[in-house]
Amino acid sequence: MKENVLDVLMYLFENYMNDDIEFDANEESLRSELVNAGFRQGEISKAFSWLEGLASLQDRPSELPPTTARAIRVYTERECERLDLDCRGFLMFLEQTGVLGHTTREMVIDRVMALESEEIDLEHLKWVTLMVLFNQPGHEAAYAWMEDFMFEENAGVVH
Repeated sequence: MKENVLDVLMYLFENYMNDDIEFDANEESLRSELVNAGFRQGEISKAFSWLEGLASLQDRPSELPPTTARAIRVYTERECERLDLDCRGFLMFLEQTGVLGHTTREMVIDRVMALESEEIDLEHLKWVTLMVLFNQPGHEAAYAWMEDFMFEENAGVVH
């Protein structure tokens, strides 16, 4: 039995995101398939709520004014508990390379905090980032870069 919301989200992302399906129209069939794949109803419901939260973030302004470009993000204690130093450093790297802007960084942090996991590892953060970028119109290049980064990094590992 698969255990957490992120597993459900990753399953949906890997199997359906490139198909441009509309979740509302297919939610019941998706729920049924997820149950058949071994996910629990509670985790499935939380995953759909997480996706609804992600969709609601599209209503935010696209980016902060240029005067905040040199601002430093200070993480709360709770965020630091969930995102270790490697994760926070990776978010900074993504900002410095232009993959994430201030707003998309905040969306990633918001979606990480919406997960119920006590601590998020770097691999989970990368998946959440990929899902956020995929869901943001106008961020296709950043999504493509992130996707290449994730899969090229994993392709080089030989066991």
